[in-house]
Amino acid sequence: MSSSTSIEQSAAVTWARDLVSSKSGRHLNLRAQSPTSDEEVPWLVTYDLDPKKGAVLKTRLAGRPWSLWRYRELLPVERFADRIDLGEGGTPLIRVRHSPEGTQLWLKEEAGNPTGSFKDRGLSLAVNRARELGAPGVQLPSAGNAALATAAFAAAAGLPCRVALPSDTPGGIVDRCRLFGADVLLGGATLVDSALELQAFEDGFWDLSTFREPYRVEGKKTMGLEVVEQFGWDPPDWIVYPTGGGTGIVAMYKAFRELQALGLLQDRLPRLAAVQMAAFAPIVRAFQSGEERAVPWEEPRTRVWGLRVPRSLADSLILGALRETRGAAVTVGEQEVVETRARFASQEGLWLGPEGAAAVVGFEKLVDEGLIQAGERTVVFQTGHPANYFEQGVETDRS
Repeated sequence: MSSSTSIEQSAAVTWARDLVSSKSGRHLNLRAQSPTSDEEVPWLVTYDLDPKKGAVLKTRLAGRPWSLWRYRELLPVERFADRIDLGEGGTPLIRVRHSPEGTQLWLKEEAGNPTGSFKDRGLSLAVNRARELGAPGVQLPSAGNAALATAAFAAAAGLPCRVALPSDTPGGIVDRCRLFGADVLLGGATLVDSALELQAFEDGFWDLSTFREPYRVEGKKTMGLEVVEQFGWDPPDWIVYPTGGGTGIVAMYKAFRELQALGLLQDRLPRLAAVQMAAFAPIVRAFQSGEERAVPWEEPRTRVWGLRVPRSLADSLILGALRETRGAAVTVGEQEVVETRARFASQEGLWLGPEGAAAVVGFEKLVDEGLIQAGERTVVFQTGHPANYFEQGVETDRS
């Protein structure tokens, strides 16, 4: 090992500075103990960035493995050499052969992450920071994929873990979480119900729920960093994203702003589009009506379980990112998702999860509406492996 490599692996390499409230602008030390929102808004990590550092980063990237951790300077991990790393990130872009005439479509295939979904990115950073800052354990409510990721990284970190899941969660998810050593609570119909299950515990476990801590955003923003780098620093025109809690929207917008500060991305940002289900669309409803906040959706019911999030703590940040990138928000139907999954399997040889298929339908609707135009390049996120829905070989229908 060269001396320069040894120094980079052992020394603190992050450019992270502190934490800032997305509402008041109040700052906290980066080592603040899990600053769960006392203002009911997310806290975000800030960095010391300038074009000179951007040039340094671009040079360093050329010699690094293709994983989430290639962007270590833009991640708030203090002891890089001691990190928990299960091989997360570094997912491929796949060109879609049969897209609407004149369009250019790529899938960002997240199914290859360690537990099969993009949730591994955010929970990797959340668990790593919980471990660094001395958390006694971690917990969160989940529709499934986030629970798997939390349980896996907590096991690797040696941290006790507790997850609360809706009662209709596929048994395969439950079994895998328990295999990772997590304590699993089952009950209720939504994430809100599951969160209530955790309130009875007073053992100090850190809450890693969406936007209840600052670090899941940091892991998720690597999706945006990767896409820009994969396009040779000339980003696509559109990114279409299946939106539940909306961490990815907020995180990718943050990534683009940081790349601008580094001089690696010019003024043109990818336009962000959120996709939700027609029967369950709080963000789309707020976007289309010009609201600054999203009213929680009553009685959520959809087979696309990853999008079944009644309320996001970061609704104003999601809506702001969509509007500031001149983006869009669109709803899709349950049957359209089913048909698109079948079509992509037979025509493209690609097995989409429901959320990824929903995003594809959303892309096609935006093309039909003339928002995405011929010649524009679009990336759609295929967020999770369909096998995560299976129980004893049968795909679970959560309708």
